[in-house]
Amino acid sequence: MEPTPTILAELDNYLKREALTITQFAERSGLHTGTLSNVMHGIRPIAMQQLDQITMAMGLAEGYFYDLYIDNYIIDRSPDWRRVGPLLHRCAELNKLDAVQRVLLHIMDKLMYLPLLFDTAEELFAQGRSAAAILLYESVAEGEKSQHSERLALCRYRLFTLGLSDDQDTNLLAATHFEPFLERLDEAYQLDALNELINVNASLQRWSKVEQLAEKMEHKATIQYEQGSKRERAPGELKKPLIFYILYAYLARANAWRECGDYMKGLYYVSLYADASWVKKPSEEEERVIKQFSEWAEANRYMYHLMAGQVEVLVDYVNYIAARENEIFPGLCKIILAANKYHINIDSILERFESYLSFKEEQSQIGKISQQVTAERYTRVLAELAVYYLNAKKFNRGLCLVLESLESSIRINCDSAILRCIGLFEQFRPFASDQALERYKILIREVQTLNEKKIGFSTRYM
Repeated sequence: MEPTPTILAELDNYLKREALTITQFAERSGLHTGTLSNVMHGIRPIAMQQLDQITMAMGLAEGYFYDLYIDNYIIDRSPDWRRVGPLLHRCAELNKLDAVQRVLLHIMDKLMYLPLLFDTAEELFAQGRSAAAILLYESVAEGEKSQHSERLALCRYRLFTLGLSDDQDTNLLAATHFEPFLERLDEAYQLDALNELINVNASLQRWSKVEQLAEKMEHKATIQYEQGSKRERAPGELKKPLIFYILYAYLARANAWRECGDYMKGLYYVSLYADASWVKKPSEEEERVIKQFSEWAEANRYMYHLMAGQVEVLVDYVNYIAARENEIFPGLCKIILAANKYHINIDSILERFESYLSFKEEQSQIGKISQQVTAERYTRVLAELAVYYLNAKKFNRGLCLVLESLESSIRINCDSAILRCIGLFEQFRPFASDQALERYKILIREVQTLNEKKIGFSTRYM
């Protein structure tokens, strides 16, 4: 069996090949001659900064020796955090995730490193190095899986938020894995965690779950407010003012009852987030939150009445959203839905706001709307718009929208949306052009591939 190659042997060979002395290479690398000599003779291990200087002086790519460094100084020796910590940071910076994984596999059974790994994960998380942070959080969570610590709960919370994507199956799994750890979280994180869980479940159309989570968030936030909790959020704690979570809980509960068809109960909760007179001496940021919820309440009153069949409010609703750009897309979603439900001609409205029917991030006065909610909403509005045009016998336009919605449904991995689109296309297949039929065939193959991944084997036949 051949001996493991070493960085020192590589460096020694380089010096001989280039006919360089230790002093000459020390000048080239910026290292002290004595330090380099001690490293070369194995008197002291190579520090990460020194390794990077040596690598650069040899004309090699950043991180070239990291795998050898793991072999020579982590696996072949007793791992020292003074080397492990800087190595993990550098591997994360260079996105060398395989190297991060190798280090973790070697040290994860050493419980004394768990707090240090957690702190490093938090640093990487704060730096936006999510992929590496996930690996560290997973290692810490695995090491503490038998404990009931806040650190374990926070790891699970980080993994939940970092794991969210457009894929609805993935999001459901992430939410399901995290929720049992919610109550173990420090109070400072619980409200934001509930907010995330509400948004995920809303994007999945799980309205009874939204109602349950929103009720819990309302209860927790109200208690904190009534106990005189500091309303200015501290760094690393609440992302928004405390009153946001109370008002957002009302809004989420209103949405849940609206989607269940109980518009009167929905309007009751609308009245709750419309009235923030209970907030004493609101700060400037709280004023922005109050104003945003007040505007949402006014828009949603129109929308709830429209969805309940009071078509006469449509003109006022359109005028209201037209003056508020952030309200146009969500307003159009419900207007199209009402048009299909009550057979309203909205051609002029669609023509007026055509440019707002393309996918884009939704913003409000107090921040970005959840990506998962926006993606689901866009997928649904494409299908509703398709139904509108198909009912109007504008088959070509309607079927094109069905295919766009199907493509979006595949992207977010939403089974119910996929089935609806397939049902619509099959219903109107006789009116499809050759081009539409060909695109449909391609998308159906994508659906098949998606299903194969879910069930774990191929359904193709020879």
